[in-house]
Amino acid sequence: MKNPIYPCLWFDGQAQEAAKFYCSIFPNSKITADNQMVATFELDGKKFMALNGGPNFTFNEAVSFVIDCDSQEEIDHYWEKLTSEGGKEGNCGWLKDKYGVSWQVVPTILPKLLSNPEKSQKVLDAYLKMKKFDIKTLEEV
Repeated sequence: MKNPIYPCLWFDGQAQEAAKFYCSIFPNSKITADNQMVATFELDGKKFMALNGGPNFTFNEAVSFVIDCDSQEEIDHYWEKLTSEGGKEGNCGWLKDKYGVSWQVVPTILPKLLSNPEKSQKVLDAYLKMKKFDIKTLEEV
């Protein structure tokens, strides 16, 4: 395949605003093209498209974007920025941003912690009670 696959996000007149919002949060991000109908942009080098498609469709949890985080500082950064201005916290690292797009803000250490047979159930029990992941708590259970 010559060109990579990338997502197109459907907005109701907020495509340019959303592209700017996302680019302000992620490193190595930029708007690459913009007109009244479509904005294309990169988040940390990954291509996205935002379409002003109208009110016919809205976002739901059937599709989410996963952000793997190596540190608590990264988790805190993405959680704070994406829940700002009307975003909503969910359980187990899930959230919806102000546009209704679902994100999972996940520590990269989680699979390792869950694969430890002596601690996996305690880690699972702890993270099922969390909204935003707390790496220290998960490591200490």
